[in-house]
Amino acid sequence: TPTWQEVVQAAYLAQINLTVTHMYSPKTEQTFNYQIFGAIVMEVEVDILTGEHKIARVDILEDAGKSLNPFVDIGQLEGAFVMGLGYWTSEQLIYDPNTGRVLTNRTLKYEIPGAKDIPVDFRVYIMKNADNPLGILRSKAVGEPPICLSISVLFAIRQALRSARVDLD
Repeated sequence: TPTWQEVVQAAYLAQINLTVTHMYSPKTEQTFNYQIFGAIVMEVEVDILTGEHKIARVDILEDAGKSLNPFVDIGQLEGAFVMGLGYWTSEQLIYDPNTGRVLTNRTLKYEIPGAKDIPVDFRVYIMKNADNPLGILRSKAVGEPPICLSISVLFAIRQALRSARVDLD
């Protein structure tokens, strides 16, 4: 089985473009064609000796359009973000090399986020006055975007490690 680097190298040598682009046009009639915006600030602590990390604080702001039920939307935002944290920090997909079947597709075979994995201080905000004229009842999706925002945990951990190295010098 080739490594990811070998696959990318082979595509490069074969002059295969591995990028994708998308252009947004509000003139289309599809109601689902809208952009979702979010921002995140995260503070992590990393034990340099063990490599263990703790998420001290997370602040998320999301453009959810006109929220139909802010309590449900905030719950969706929190849940999706924690799901993403698990994806980036603890889950490990292992495939059968012969069949390609996922071997770690049950909760007994991989580690999902637990109570100690969620942020100690977790704040979620929904933008106000952000009605979406293209969405159903002027709303936007809220469940998927925080999964994208959760990649910030990797950048925060990496920055904490860099800061520790600077402190050692």
